[in-house]
Amino acid sequence: MFRTTRVVDENGNITVQDPPIARLLFGSTLMGWVWLVVRLFLGYQWLEAGWHKVTDPKWMETGVALQSFWQRAVAVPEGGRPPITYDWYRAFLQALLDGGHHVWFAKLVAVGQVAVGIALILGAFVGIAAFFGAFMNFNFMLAGTASTNPVMFALAVLLMLAWKNAGWIGLDRYLLPVVGTPWPQPEARARGAEAKV
Repeated sequence: MFRTTRVVDENGNITVQDPPIARLLFGSTLMGWVWLVVRLFLGYQWLEAGWHKVTDPKWMETGVALQSFWQRAVAVPEGGRPPITYDWYRAFLQALLDGGHHVWFAKLVAVGQVAVGIALILGAFVGIAAFFGAFMNFNFMLAGTASTNPVMFALAVLLMLAWKNAGWIGLDRYLLPVVGTPWPQPEARARGAEAKV
């Protein structure tokens, strides 16, 4: 079940093939239905998290909501543990606070959450949307906020791994062939070789 095979091309390059379970999960359109459920759940979470922010002046005008979050995150209590474990991340947030960057950064967070949610729900560029969602979750966790972030991060990583088939029941079914992939498909290479003969 977990046996892998190696394929050697004409130049001697070895390609290690994925085991069947990985091909099923991350390459088969049959799994598109499973990834649809994951996408809709995660997309709804992001849309809900961002929607109240884009309609709140504390996020979209003054950024004071993000400023308060950052201030709580960088605070070091006298007798307890600070919310942020890594000093370099605390220093990063403190620099953003000192520079007054919360005003524009709050807008970026709010609009980013809505954009990730919409992209996941529609199944448009799922791998990219999942990456940015995971990046936000990672930063929230670094800031000391667990909440739903670990689960959302794990689901986003799975969607990144399934980028080829996670949007099959969605816009990616039509977008990815138009945009193409960063490498030639085996069928295209074979057709190209036939054309040269």
